[in-house]
Amino acid sequence: MSMVNPSTDTLMTKVNSRYGLVVCAAKRARQLLAGAEPLDELQSTKNVTNALEEIAEGKIHYVIQKEQ
Repeated sequence: MSMVNPSTDTLMTKVNSRYGLVVCAAKRARQLLAGAEPLDELQSTKNVTNALEEIAEGKIHYVIQKEQ
């Protein structure tokens, strides 16, 4: 049994693909590291965990833009 929180199943309901999840979480974690304000009370000292929590709560959305 995995101890990942939030679960991958929960996160996959918020994004289209695992790739999109990784990109979105990494970008948000870098924003938090750079000093961006968290959208909710921090649950962890780890930026990636906080980014995943924000995604699971539906506070982070992303749009894939096609190159022109």
